[in-house]
Amino acid sequence: MLTAFARAFKTPDLRKKLLFTLGIIVVYRVGTHIPIPGVDYRNVQTCIDNAQANQGLFGLVNMFSGGALLQITIFALGIMPYITASIILQLLTVVIPRLEALKKEGQAGTAKITQYTRYLTIALAVLQGTGLVATARSGALFQGCPVASQIVPDQSIFVTITMVITMTAGTATVMWLGELITDRGIGNGMSILMFISIAATFPSALWAIKEQGSLADGWIEFGTVILVGLVVIALVVFVEQAQRRIPVQYAKRMIGRRSYGGTSTYIPLKVNQAGIIPVIFASSLLYIPALIAQFAGGSSGWKTWIEKNLALPDAPMHMVLYFLLIIFFAFFYVAISFNPEEVADNMKKYGGFIPGIRAGRPTAEYLSYVLNRITWPGSLYLGLIALVPTMALAGFGANQNFPFGGTSILIIVGVGLETVKQIESQLQQRNYEGFLR
Repeated sequence: MLTAFARAFKTPDLRKKLLFTLGIIVVYRVGTHIPIPGVDYRNVQTCIDNAQANQGLFGLVNMFSGGALLQITIFALGIMPYITASIILQLLTVVIPRLEALKKEGQAGTAKITQYTRYLTIALAVLQGTGLVATARSGALFQGCPVASQIVPDQSIFVTITMVITMTAGTATVMWLGELITDRGIGNGMSILMFISIAATFPSALWAIKEQGSLADGWIEFGTVILVGLVVIALVVFVEQAQRRIPVQYAKRMIGRRSYGGTSTYIPLKVNQAGIIPVIFASSLLYIPALIAQFAGGSSGWKTWIEKNLALPDAPMHMVLYFLLIIFFAFFYVAISFNPEEVADNMKKYGGFIPGIRAGRPTAEYLSYVLNRITWPGSLYLGLIALVPTMALAGFGANQNFPFGGTSILIIVGVGLETVKQIESQLQQRNYEGFLR
């Protein structure tokens, strides 16, 4: 593998792409440390150093922003508005016929949907930026911090609008940087920025576990976490690469004196067909009641119940609901993203069939049957991986952003595998051996 890396940098075209991508990453990481105007940076650092402040409701968004959210920098919103906009457009494509027609138009339709995604990203950035400023001004961003209400000293309308515009411009810049990596770098720009954001939080999270440990000055807990992380990564790689290959045979056709078709291929159905989407949906849905209770005044019974059963990640009710919601959203997303009837119709149109299965409706029913069977282990796997941070919270005293579990490890492994495959394909085009031998 090291030889493959050396050959990648020896290839002029590929070296330019890799160096350009690294340069964009440096710019992105610099932007995550530049505070926005109107924020008292010293009070922010005081609250970040507070142990209770790092276990708030904004841990997931803070992880996706590479720690920029809690520091309230120009890239505080990070890539989250774009992710949310992409998911919304993907769901609306199934519901709105106009978007579905655009999707079928090929490259022109995809470009139009991408344009809609950009507009929706800016709108969501304005909405989320306004919410973040309001949360910071009220002191709810850092619960338990004595100077939380003094983060934004000047609470005038002009300062508020300036802060929202700055964060919205930061989100637009992040979106532009991701598209630059896609066009001029090694590809998958948004995914790589997400990868960098999550990977940037690993060192501090691991060192915090070592500092909080009590066995041999924390080194035993540190080593245990590393071993658990390696096991989890191996499990994630194994499941993410696992797929059910359904054989497809195309009939031979004679057109004039030439024969066409007669080839064999397969339909790859991944065990984790839904990817990371169910975990994001479940986390977002569980954050809503906890967020409402946080902003609600007084000490009513429903607020106390939510704070006791839903706001705490290690609460039994929270864990059970989280697990069940992940399973539900896994089946839901697979149902709207993979249409067996459409696949069966396309196979029938081009003379393809599954050996032993009649073309048309029997093929669609067979695909639905196989998809439901492999979605069950995939959804259970997602639920168990997502609960790893909660188990780490109880076993090691870590926060809910435990590095080797949940959303973070799924994204790290998924993006890492996809990036390696892209670099490998470019190496093989130049008659070099790839990473995976």
